Amino acid sequence: MKEGPGELGQKLVANMPALTQARIGELGYQNALRNQPLLGRGKSLRALRGQFSDKGDHCIVVGAGPSLHRRRVAERLRELRYQGTLIATESAMSYCLRNQLIPDLVVSLDPHAKRIVRWFGDPKLVPEDIAKDDYFSRQDMDPAFADELRSNLQMIELLNQHGKKMRIALATSASEAVVDRVIETGMEIFWWNPMYDDPNAPDSVTAKLQALNRMPCMNAGGNVGSACWMMADAVLGKKHVALTGIDFSYYGDTPYRSTQYYRDAVDLVGEEALDSIFMRVFNPHLEAWFYTDPAYMWYRNCFMEMVGDASCKTYNCTEGGILFGDNITFLPLDKYVQGTRS
Repeated sequence: MKEGPGELGQKLVANMPALTQARIGELGYQNALRNQPLLGRGKSLRALRGQFSDKGDHCIVVGAGPSLHRRRVAERLRELRYQGTLIATESAMSYCLRNQLIPDLVVSLDPHAKRIVRWFGDPKLVPEDIAKDDYFSRQDMDPAFADELRSNLQMIELLNQHGKKMRIALATSASEAVVDRVIETGMEIFWWNPMYDDPNAPDSVTAKLQALNRMPCMNAGGNVGSACWMMADAVLGKKHVALTGIDFSYYGDTPYRSTQYYRDAVDLVGEEALDSIFMRVFNPHLEAWFYTDPAYMWYRNCFMEMVGDASCKTYNCTEGGILFGDNITFLPLDKYVQGTRS
């Protein structure tokens, strides 16, 4: 029987933990084995506790969702002269630095061997690499990546210039290319283990990681944006945490081809059945429709579970996307920043 719009996507959401574990669990552990001799180049995440207390009890997380550009986040933060703590995903770091924003903390999680280093500027990137992988040029992410070689060179220069001023919460499961690049730029490293699975389960990757390096384990909700929020709450102890660029979805005018997991979706159901994968969600705060895929819907569901146990108050200042509900205040960015001054 043919699946209706979004039906297969909803079924896949329930299987995302197992699918993700199968995709990156072993890779993450192998990366951690390789990184074991390099842990002395940084500190434990424990050493990050309480830092930035001089910047008050509020924080803004900058993710790399499509609203980041549509809502002019960097420009508005400069205009508003925001003085609090700024945490950025590694995927939003280039955007921040290009727009004269230096994050207090960058977070990196994904163990992919080739892609993640691009956010740091890949000194080894060649045209042949770009020809083999359209991940960056195809997506509705950072428009600067339209010219991939030029943007890569720019990021190399920016991080070489600013890296020594920045701290990074770097997963022990990061790729060799990312770790080497971080060390090269002089970023101050704070190591942590992602919680891939139940540490009490048989053959748990999380338990193996902690036994290997004794670094703190943290639930990252499956993605780096949620990891940033968790850092603000559980590590830095911020009482008010705002999210920008955390869409977990796409705008309605975004072609399927420009979505992150388009290739995977086509491989699974074919081009003609993509409507069965993507799910439509109405945002009542904006009175607008967005659409999402199984991975982003799972991230959204995980975040909704995590935010219920948080010590901080969470504000979604993304002004787009599908992250709304209990324990989240949906608020324009300007109002949040203005509130930090009272």
